[in-house]
Amino acid sequence: MTEEIRLAIPAEEGFRPIAHLVTGGLALRLHLTYDDLEDLQVALDALLGLRDDEDDVVVSLGVGDGTLHASVGPFGGRSLRELDEDDGELGVRRILETVADSYEVEERDGGSWIQLTKRTTTAWAP
Repeated sequence: MTEEIRLAIPAEEGFRPIAHLVTGGLALRLHLTYDDLEDLQVALDALLGLRDDEDDVVVSLGVGDGTLHASVGPFGGRSLRELDEDDGELGVRRILETVADSYEVEERDGGSWIQLTKRTTTAWAP
């Protein structure tokens, strides 16, 4: 069974902590390890940093069968150029390659969405 939470927030920087709050709540409820939570939050920071406008960005989080799935978007072509750039620095692509097991860009609903997948470990639950 996969549980999913969808959160639509303005893409402005000031609203990003709400995504972290929801992510932390999901991690606590599912007894994820701190490392898994931290990896997810680093990935979300990198992706949400690609946008800073007044339109909404949607973050969907789901966990099932030991795998964490995240979907973030929509992104326009200009936002995704940074994902494709590899100038030797710590860019978005390098961050995603480090903290996620896989990621891909999917076209849907008139925009580009980034899908992340991460195998999770469960923390001890009392």
